Amino acid sequence: MAISNLHETLLMYTKRKSMINNDLSATMMNMLNSSKQVAEEQAKYNDKVNDAYYSYYDDDPDTYEVIMEQLENEHELVLANLNSWEQELELEKNNLETQLNEINSYESSWTKLLQTNIKGDFSYGGLSQ
Repeated sequence: MAISNLHETLLMYTKRKSMINNDLSATMMNMLNSSKQVAEEQAKYNDKVNDAYYSYYDDDPDTYEVIMEQLENEHELVLANLNSWEQELELEKNNLETQLNEINSYESSWTKLLQTNIKGDFSYGGLSQ
């Protein structure tokens, strides 16, 4: 195989690695955002629970129980959605990392082939082996 074709193949792998790294960065940023949203939702929930406690606990215990149950249900639904999103992001991250590892191994093979071809075409003795 001609050396220029090997170089072209290596450049294609470099471009693909760059695209995968870009996608991987975006996925990691989304994972960071999902963790941030979980923390924000927990803080909102804690504030609502405190407000309900101070507003209803002593004066109207029945209303307090109803409000607490509603708050818990809403909080669990939001967390379930966020956890689902985090799981999707984790799968996407694993898939991209697998693709990146595969391309790295292909690139390594093609680099070795290129080195062998260069060495064969340009031997020091002037004779091609």
